[in-house]
Amino acid sequence: MDLTEHPFLRKLLSLNLALGDYVVAGSGPMLAHGLRETVGDLDVVARGAAWKAAVSLAEPVPAPSGHGRMVLLFGGCLEVFDRWLPGSAEPDELIEAAEFIQGIPFCPLLEVAVWKKRSNRRKDREDLLLIQNYLNGTGLKSGQGD
Repeated sequence: MDLTEHPFLRKLLSLNLALGDYVVAGSGPMLAHGLRETVGDLDVVARGAAWKAAVSLAEPVPAPSGHGRMVLLFGGCLEVFDRWLPGSAEPDELIEAAEFIQGIPFCPLLEVAVWKKRSNRRKDREDLLLIQNYLNGTGLKSGQGD
């Protein structure tokens, strides 16, 4: 899949955020690895120039987790956070650990698995199973094998 063809990633790239100052988090890395064909929105953790660019476009609001702030862009399909979920690594650490897929920085799947396990929502448990199977080399994409 050409990630630049995905509408949310196209919107993200249109912002021309400073590379090295943001990382795609949430379920975005699953999209990048082909584990998901769709996501409801794209979560981005930003710092420095990337965060400044985001807040120049919209007013920051408290994050739903109660941890940090976020900026909603493009009708909410892009959510830019100044920090990630409670108990997760700090933004600098997340951004520095990014893996680049087609030139876009994504959180590694192992890190995503940690959040999914901690959240323990039904969709997160399903995602966690997909990630574990993928990392073990036995995985099917969402929707396969049903």
